[in-house]
Amino acid sequence: MNSTDDGGIREKLPPATLLDTDQPRLIRAGVACMHDVDTIRAYVAYENQHQRRGWVLRLLARRAATLREGR
Repeated sequence: MNSTDDGGIREKLPPATLLDTDQPRLIRAGVACMHDVDTIRAYVAYENQHQRRGWVLRLLARRAATLREGR
């Protein structure tokens, strides 16, 4: 998928909104809706600048790896 496919999630659920929650289920659901590695990079950058939670960064890394593998 190209980078425009996930433009909607960044507009409707920007990194500050998705990642500032303390509810892991919501974060997992949001990450599952990401279909573009560039989108994931934006969320990784936000998380690295703010809370730096290891489990969130691992979740994003796994999603990016899955997308790169074409699954």
